[in-house]
Amino acid sequence: MGLQTLFFYLFAFIAVASAFMVISARNPVYSVLFLILCFFNSAGLFLLTGAEFLAMILLVVYIGAVAVLFLFVVMMLDIDFNQLRSGVLDYAPVGALVGLILAAELIIVVAGSTFSPEIAKTVSMPIPAVTDRTNTAALGDVIYTHYIYYFQIAGLVLFVAMIGAIVLTLRHRPNIKRQNISEQVARVPATAVEVVKVKPGQGL
Repeated sequence: MGLQTLFFYLFAFIAVASAFMVISARNPVYSVLFLILCFFNSAGLFLLTGAEFLAMILLVVYIGAVAVLFLFVVMMLDIDFNQLRSGVLDYAPVGALVGLILAAELIIVVAGSTFSPEIAKTVSMPIPAVTDRTNTAALGDVIYTHYIYYFQIAGLVLFVAMIGAIVLTLRHRPNIKRQNISEQVARVPATAVEVVKVKPGQGL
């Protein structure tokens, strides 16, 4: 076993273990910290495969911005996580079905590459040599040229997921005055202005 293989198994084991702890930890702060650990080990796996650009992007964007933002939101907002978890069992069958589909897809991909090594020769867009095309340029060719529509669809899906997360976690606290745009737009002069006639010598 070479040094590169040893580091691969080390990074992979820690990444899988930390990913499991993300969904099993009771404290949401610990979940975010385990998520950061998973990102670190995923960046190490990218480095082992020669994708140094993806490794740096994972560290800078996901750990430096997204994960830290999650940590601040979890620590600063007063969210009742027990109330959020109360309806988890209602969506368990759908979640289990999606998990089985993803597991089947991963098994098909791994089994196909293991039992049929010649599949790698039939790839329509093989990875170019580093001397011919840099890693960053080759990645840009794939994402922004050949698969630009799929890239935009993925961005749209993430945008919808962000809106859904905001709607699910939004909680209106009682006894707090909030701005109602529809009521302000529907106001008329009769309801917006009140004329009070004050008698001489009396106040309001």
